[in-house]
Amino acid sequence: MLAAKAAVGYQLAHGSDWLPMAMFDLPLDELREYRPEVAKPEDFVDFWRRSIDEARTHDLSATFTAIDNKLAVIDTYDVTFAGFGGAPVKGWLHVPAGATGPLPTVVQYFGYSGGRGFPHSNTLWAQAGYALFQMDNRGQGYDSGGPDVTPDNTAYAGLNHSPGFMTAGITDPETYYYRRVFIDAVRALDAVRTSPLVDPDKLIVTGGSQGGGIAIAAAGLAGLAGIRLLGCAPDVPFLCHFERGVQITDEPPYAEITEYLRGFRDHVEAAYRTLSYFDGVNLGSLATAPALFSVALMDPNCPPSTVFAAYNAYAGTAKDIRIYSHNEHEGGGAYQQAAQLDWFADVFA
Repeated sequence: MLAAKAAVGYQLAHGSDWLPMAMFDLPLDELREYRPEVAKPEDFVDFWRRSIDEARTHDLSATFTAIDNKLAVIDTYDVTFAGFGGAPVKGWLHVPAGATGPLPTVVQYFGYSGGRGFPHSNTLWAQAGYALFQMDNRGQGYDSGGPDVTPDNTAYAGLNHSPGFMTAGITDPETYYYRRVFIDAVRALDAVRTSPLVDPDKLIVTGGSQGGGIAIAAAGLAGLAGIRLLGCAPDVPFLCHFERGVQITDEPPYAEITEYLRGFRDHVEAAYRTLSYFDGVNLGSLATAPALFSVALMDPNCPPSTVFAAYNAYAGTAKDIRIYSHNEHEGGGAYQQAAQLDWFADVFA
């Protein structure tokens, strides 16, 4: 992209390791009104309702085992539950030390390549007094490390795809990687609601990047699953308006789709049909919970127009978006966490 080339030129001229990104997307006033047509399959709702029902034929088998997290002010439980296909999915449940519940609960999903990691590494929402449930990403976690990662042991995992997860099983929605992840996300809501430390009527879903996309999916699918959420807080969300992302940026992970279709030239129609089932624009249109989004206007990984496409389509009427004008994919960072702390307190109240 032109912005990326300009950034490389800057680096060469200034000898810096930092690559600045220009505002390469639509102007802000156009982003606020950006409502693209994203094809929604006729069987969209039936597909997801059937997927949820199939997952629930497996015993949830949720277990919560207290562990030593090496922290004085947080108690942690090692969680296992049955996700897509009945496969075991790992998680952490963090609560303030000594808490007996039931507590308002934040359910957190992780970004691309991330996972639950170590039990001591990410406990902010529990420090704020809430229960915090964190779902591992099947087949990922290589950027986080930690014990007992969740494998993606399915017959579909070995299908031909480009490096990464974006094109695994992409020619059919039945086999696509994110079908498994999004169903895991719904089953995580089923699982956390069984803990006596959790108030099942006070749940907020959140996550950044891929985690934000999963949070939007969870908010959209929760209604089909008969689960009421109080809020959804996607931070610089990924997995939204796939086709626009592929067209406007050559940065990963969207570039994985480009790489795949560059080789499999005859899979374009099938790939985009599959992606339409998993697009945050379509899934957010099913959501009813209040939402707090964030977007960064210099973000080359999750371009602003893809985020605004999902935000504008999100069906919950009580929604807001925090805009960070000069940031890339790091978004608002601690500024956004502060906004979320205020928003969570208001929502839970």
